[in-house]
Amino acid sequence: MKMTIKKTMKKTVLSLTAAMVLFGSVSTCKVIAASNIRLLVDGKDITQLSSPIIENDRTLVPIRFISEELGATVTWNNDERSVFVQKGDDTVLLRIGSNLVQYDNGADYDVSDVAPKIYNDRTYVPLRLVSNALGIAVDWNDASRTVLVDSTRQGDKTDFFDIKLLTQNPGQTINGKTNLQLGTSELFTSAGNEVRFLLLEPSTGKGFIIARGNLVNGSYTFLPRIEDNGSKILVGAVYDKNGKFLGGDSIPVNISVSPIVNIKNINNGQVITGSTAIEADVNFFPAYIKYEITNLNTGKVSLTEEQDPLGAFTWSPDVIQNGNHSIRAIAYDSNNNPYPGASIDVQVAMTRSLALGGVTEGQTINNSVNLIAKRNFEGVTETEFLMRNVSTGIVSTIGKIPYGGYKWTPGPNDTGTKELIVKVTVSDGTVYESDPIRVYVEGSPKVLLEGIGPNQVVTGPTKLKINSNVNLDSVSYYIINSKGTKKAIATNVGPSQEISYTPISADAGNLSIQAEGNYQGKKLISDKINFKVYLGTIYESKPVIEKDKFIGFASGLAKTSYQNTGMSAALQTAQAILETGWGQKVPVDKYTGVLSNNLFGIKGSGPKGSVTSNTWEVYNGITYRVDAEFRAYDNPSQSWADHKEFLNRDRYDGFRGVMFDYMQGAWALKRAGYATDPQYPIKLMKLINQYNLDELDKVGI
Repeated sequence: MKMTIKKTMKKTVLSLTAAMVLFGSVSTCKVIAASNIRLLVDGKDITQLSSPIIENDRTLVPIRFISEELGATVTWNNDERSVFVQKGDDTVLLRIGSNLVQYDNGADYDVSDVAPKIYNDRTYVPLRLVSNALGIAVDWNDASRTVLVDSTRQGDKTDFFDIKLLTQNPGQTINGKTNLQLGTSELFTSAGNEVRFLLLEPSTGKGFIIARGNLVNGSYTFLPRIEDNGSKILVGAVYDKNGKFLGGDSIPVNISVSPIVNIKNINNGQVITGSTAIEADVNFFPAYIKYEITNLNTGKVSLTEEQDPLGAFTWSPDVIQNGNHSIRAIAYDSNNNPYPGASIDVQVAMTRSLALGGVTEGQTINNSVNLIAKRNFEGVTETEFLMRNVSTGIVSTIGKIPYGGYKWTPGPNDTGTKELIVKVTVSDGTVYESDPIRVYVEGSPKVLLEGIGPNQVVTGPTKLKINSNVNLDSVSYYIINSKGTKKAIATNVGPSQEISYTPISADAGNLSIQAEGNYQGKKLISDKINFKVYLGTIYESKPVIEKDKFIGFASGLAKTSYQNTGMSAALQTAQAILETGWGQKVPVDKYTGVLSNNLFGIKGSGPKGSVTSNTWEVYNGITYRVDAEFRAYDNPSQSWADHKEFLNRDRYDGFRGVMFDYMQGAWALKRAGYATDPQYPIKLMKLINQYNLDELDKVGI
C-alpha cells in the first residue's frame, strides 16, 4: 500500500530543487565540501566522520554513516552501483545516478529531486531520503547551521514533487490498452515542458518510454506489449524544453496482458460484394498482424503477409471465391508468437466485373499506351481490345491476346474521337464486355526512339531501336554534338532491326540523339533526346567504416540523437544498417569518387554540396539510369542530424508522435511513405530483434 504523502514542499535548506538529470545521467555541477554545516544524529556530532557536501546549493550527506549510526545495515553492490539500507522492516534501495527510490522491498517507489552520487568514494544522498525510508525526524537549526537527525521522533514521509500519477494506483494490474495522465501544479506546466511515461524493471531501474508529449497534464494512450508482462515500475516525469528533469512520480504496477484480437469493421453474416478494408482491434501492440481467410466451401486457407497493426488490409475477392468464408486476425509479438482472434463468418457474393485499364475517360492518346483487362474472375481464354468510331459506329480490333496487357501505338487511321472496350471469353464460351471509355486519338505518324532516355549517361555499348505507328521503309540514327554537327550511327536499316551504339572518346560530353524514318517518301523524325557520354572511371559506393564496426559506430550516433530528438536509437540504427548495407554502400560521386557520408540516401544538396550518383527513370516504357544529386556531408554525424531534420516535415507528423517506440515508429514510417518496400517495417524490426538493438532505447529516471 502506498504511503500517505504530504504534498506541501518544505521550504527549508533540505527542500532540494530538481537535479539536472536526463535519462539517469548524473549532474556535472560543481560539488564543494560544506565544512560550516554540522551534522548531529541523536545528539551525536558525526560531522567530521561524515562531512556534508553542497551541490547546486543543496546539502547532501553520506548515507552509510548516518544509517549505521541509527542502527541500520548498509550494503553496497558494486556491480549494480546501488546502496541498500535496512532497519527492521524499513528498507530503501538507491542507485547511483538514478532519481528512482525504492522503499519497502519494492512495495513503494518515489522519485527524488537529487540522484545519489559518489564523492570521495562515498555515496551522498539528500537527507530526506533517509527520513522517508526510516521514518525519522530531520530538522534544520538555522542559527547554528546544524542538521538534526532524531530517531526518537516520527518523521513525515513527504513526496519530493507536487506531481501525481492519476490514472493508476500502486499495485494495479494493467491487462491491456490504458490511459496515462499526470496531475501537476502550475510549476510544471510551463510552455515547452514535456511529460514522459516510463515502464521500468524493478531489478535494474531501467526500461522504456511508453508515451510522451508536450501537454503535461494531458491524457496519453499506452498499448502494452506481451513482452512487458511482469512486475514493473510506472513513472510519470516532467522535463523542460532542454530535456532536463524537473520532477516526477512512480508506483509499482503489474503488466498482465490477456490478448484480445478482434476485427472491428466487419460483422458476422456480412455480405461482401466488393473490395473491403479489414482492420484489427487489439488491446496490446503487436509487431504485426496477419489475416487468415478460410473458404468454408473448399477448406482452402489463405494467410496474408505481415500487416500494419494500426492500418487496414484491403481484401478483393474474385468471383471464383463466392461462397462462405471465415476471417480472423492473428497478432504476433516480436518473437513471432501468434495470438489468434475469433473468426467472423461472411458471405462473398461478387458479381463479375470487367473494366479497361491503361486509359482514362477524356484522355488524349498521342503516344503508346498499355491496355489491360481489369477483371475479378478467372478462366479467360481470349482477351480482345476494341475501338469503336463514335461517328460511324464501326468497331475494329486493336489487338487480341490470351490474357495480360497489350501495348498499343495508334496510327493515322485511328485519329479521332473513339471508344475503347475490352472483351474477354472464358473457357465455357461466355463473352464479357467492359463499359466503353471515350478518348481522343491523335494518331499522326510517329517515330519513337527506344534505348536511350533523356539525361541518360551512356558509358558503353547501348542497344537502340524504334517504335512507329506506321510501316516505315527504313530508319537512320544520328547523334548531334553541342555545335549541331550530325553524325550517323546507322543509316537506312530495317525498321525492326536493333542496332548497337558504341561511343568513342570523341563522343564524350553532352550529345543529342534522333532517329529518322523514311515513310512514303517523307522523313519522320523522333524527338531529340539529350544525353551524356562518359567513358572515364565510374566509382562505386564505398564503406564508411569496417562492417564489423558499423553497429557500434551507428549506435553511438543513434544514442546521442535519441537524447536530442526522442527518436528510438534502435530504429535509427536499424535504418542506417538497412540503407547502407552495414555501412558498406555509402554513395560516392560516380565521377570523382568523393565520399558523401550520406547514410540515409537523401537527395539534394547538403553542407558539403552534393555527389552525383544513379537513380532510375522511365522513357517510352523503358527503365534506364540517370544522374541524380545526393546530399554530401563533412562527416557521418552531419548526415545523422540531417536525417532527423528531414523527418521534421509535415508528412511525418504521425511518425514523430510515436518515434520513441521502434515498433510503432517503423509502421508509422511506412504509413508516411518513407519507403516503397512493403516489408520495410518488418526488415527494420528483424534487425532490431536479431541484434538486441532495443537495448539502446533503455532509459532510467
